[in-house]
Amino acid sequence: MSEHNEYDDNAIVNASSNLHMNDLLAMRLSRRQALKGGVGVTATVLLGGLGLTACGGSDSAAGLALGFAAVAKNKNDVVTVPDGYQVSILHALGDPMHYGDSSWQNNGTETADSYNRRIGDGHDGMYYFGLTEDGKYDANRSDRGLLCVNHEYVVQPYGLHPAGITAGASRVASEVEKEIYAHGVSVVEVKRSSGNDMSMVRGSKYNRRITSATEMAFSGPAKGNDGLKTKFSADGTKTRGTNNNCANGYTPWGTYLTCEENWLNVVGRAAGDDALRTAKEVVSLKRYGLTENRKSPYLWDTAGSDDLFARWSSSVVGASAADDYRNTANNFGWVVEIDPFNNTSMPVKRTALGRFNHEGAWPAPAVVGQPIVIYQGDDARNEYIYKFVSKALWSASDVNGGLAAGAKYLDEGTLYVAKFSADGTGTWLELTHGKNGLDASNALYAFENQGDVVINARLAADSLGATKMDRPEWGAVNPLNGEAYMTLTNNSNRVDPTATPTGSQLKPDAANPRYYTDTYTNADNTTKTNKGNPHGHIIRWKENAGSVAATQFAWDIYLFAAENNAAADVNLSGLTAVNDFSSPDGLYFDPRGMLWIQTDDGAYTDVTNCMMLAAVPGKVGDGGKATAAGGTATIKGANATPDSVRRFLVGPKDCEITGVAVTPDGKTMFCNVQHPGENGSLATPSSAWPDSQTSAGSSKRPRSATFIVTRKDGGAIGV
Repeated sequence: MSEHNEYDDNAIVNASSNLHMNDLLAMRLSRRQALKGGVGVTATVLLGGLGLTACGGSDSAAGLALGFAAVAKNKNDVVTVPDGYQVSILHALGDPMHYGDSSWQNNGTETADSYNRRIGDGHDGMYYFGLTEDGKYDANRSDRGLLCVNHEYVVQPYGLHPAGITAGASRVASEVEKEIYAHGVSVVEVKRSSGNDMSMVRGSKYNRRITSATEMAFSGPAKGNDGLKTKFSADGTKTRGTNNNCANGYTPWGTYLTCEENWLNVVGRAAGDDALRTAKEVVSLKRYGLTENRKSPYLWDTAGSDDLFARWSSSVVGASAADDYRNTANNFGWVVEIDPFNNTSMPVKRTALGRFNHEGAWPAPAVVGQPIVIYQGDDARNEYIYKFVSKALWSASDVNGGLAAGAKYLDEGTLYVAKFSADGTGTWLELTHGKNGLDASNALYAFENQGDVVINARLAADSLGATKMDRPEWGAVNPLNGEAYMTLTNNSNRVDPTATPTGSQLKPDAANPRYYTDTYTNADNTTKTNKGNPHGHIIRWKENAGSVAATQFAWDIYLFAAENNAAADVNLSGLTAVNDFSSPDGLYFDPRGMLWIQTDDGAYTDVTNCMMLAAVPGKVGDGGKATAAGGTATIKGANATPDSVRRFLVGPKDCEITGVAVTPDGKTMFCNVQHPGENGSLATPSSAWPDSQTSAGSSKRPRSATFIVTRKDGGAIGV
């Protein structure tokens, strides 16, 4: 989600004194062993659960080459794809998933209840699961499957209502109810219809909505913790709803991981509430951005006294936590596991993976006899990158194990946070109660147990001195060599390396090295100047000792986003007109090892709509040392070329391109457009997508939607 959107949670709440890399540059590093060689995994890798592929530390996809003409930057109100490709719409906001509900009416008159059976709003992360005839997960099946799609937020100004949100200090209950049901996740069955195109199977028994009102269970170390207890669940074992679901993940046993990011959108807190809390509670609330007298952008808690609405206020109003929703904030910020193959199963919030602004949860390729490893990003400035390593070792017999397999691998394990060093090495710091000072005597926060640690993962990471990063967005893991990538979308809050920072400002550092000035025109034709790193970059790392469970790693910066005509110390990756981009956000490795890069841009939209690029990546260490604009030393990957990175598509007006999945045979691509036309209004819309994709001059309301890309000749995508 763009930092220019009012619902994006960009408040900086990390006030810790943890070192940045510029501080580390001044330190004498001693006894630091440089990492050498590739990942070197020699065990058999189970990709997606079934297809066994040898992984011998390959640097990139052998023989994989980009085989399409680059799409030019443009401002059209369609999804533009290369010659020889075609686009179809799978589903959009309001489309009915079952029979009995009317088609979307283009006027906001659908009932709130019907959104328990309609496609939600704000399409975001997603994953495709192959489906067998007997209802099992088949990682190799491409013609029939289940598609899980996140619905991050209610898009304004169009949204769900006849005339937009009704103005006033208190929200209208019927509008809020509809918004609650429009958040969450959609699970739909898809089948190939014509060639490699797909269509949604309306009425399928697998079609299901998980919303901000769906009952869910807690599992792992925080289950039953005092910090999770509410009026709904006095013992802290259950909650209702998943919210602001941004990116995602999947498991090799065939379940979906949806991740709760900007949940502060819907949680408020009353004035004077600090005085009703313990000092420990106040520390936690403030560290997660929930200060007293905070009104959430959605104001859901103002719609009435019914628990459907009241539970969005985290204020103390009862005698104990069992009498109110003072702990409602702690019920969000988790990774939620969903079994798409069992439509009666209750989703589970896996607390061992920690609580923060989860952008996503990206698994490394599962290796038989080794732990499950999941990488995670906390999407806010000054926050951290995390890794979870399961206690249980992977067994292929757990494929199709559902939520029971999830309990085995995701409820017990070790949570780590990353500390980057300026010499290109890094360390994973263990966030375990009783280790590294994470106990009741901790001066920052008294951690009584592991439940306290995971609920307050940010505070635990502060205490250990983790490295503050710039809005870690999406991650992805190369299935061929295990190297991990993460987008750092942008940061205009940096200062000249020679200046003294004030407030939340940051100096450049080795992993976030650029400082320069960029001037561009906003959608409202006003001119804006950003100083710092307005276009963002992508960092990557490889684990030491040939194991993704290692505690040491090496890193470099894979790509620096930039305009192609920028100065060389800004355009450090040598981007040209065929591959320049801004604000990398979505990231995905398909099963072949091709990397897809998506943008959510506010600083280049005077030139082009948001886009997606295809890449054949190299490996960590394929570049070398460099000096960025502003004079900061860094470590960069090899320069991009038209053969290694190329623009594959451009989206419609005012959108974000987000979420991508490719079928195992590489012939069908799913992709999402979020908030097309968000800079317009109901009176003067700026987009009519997805209707404009096939009907030029359409005046229909824009909607977030999932679209499908195929090759006209039936070949594999991208090659």
